Amino acid sequence: PHMSNQVLLFLIVGKNEPLYEAEIHKRGSTGNSDAVARQSYFVLHSSLDLVEKSAWVTQNMYLKVVDKVNQQYVSTFLTAGNIKFVLLHPGRNEESIKNFFYDVHELYVKLSMNPFYHYDTPITSKEFDKRVKAVARRYLS
Repeated sequence: PHMSNQVLLFLIVGKNEPLYEAEIHKRGSTGNSDAVARQSYFVLHSSLDLVEKSAWVTQNMYLKVVDKVNQQYVSTFLTAGNIKFVLLHPGRNEESIKNFFYDVHELYVKLSMNPFYHYDTPITSKEFDKRVKAVARRYLS
């Protein structure tokens, strides 16, 4: 049973800690087990070092796939302020992942212009969460 690949994990990571996380369920998937979720977080966190390395060799904000573990890929997007967007996903679908990152980046830029949001602090806005999930549904489900 390969249910684990029905859930994508998306994180926004600041300098030292995750600022936002979302589980994106693909259409028709059931919730996933805690064990799978824990493993996914572990995979994402361990790939952050690779992100740091790839960031030095590319000027691109979209770093494509930086890691692959158990049929799961890790794609990354780096903002100008060095905030990382990280997505754990099954299979490669670069076009829709790139679109997802660009749209979420736009949401993030709007959020960071909000006087109540401070750079590199956890993102608690329900509106932001709702919009990220809508973008995810458009491109990833």
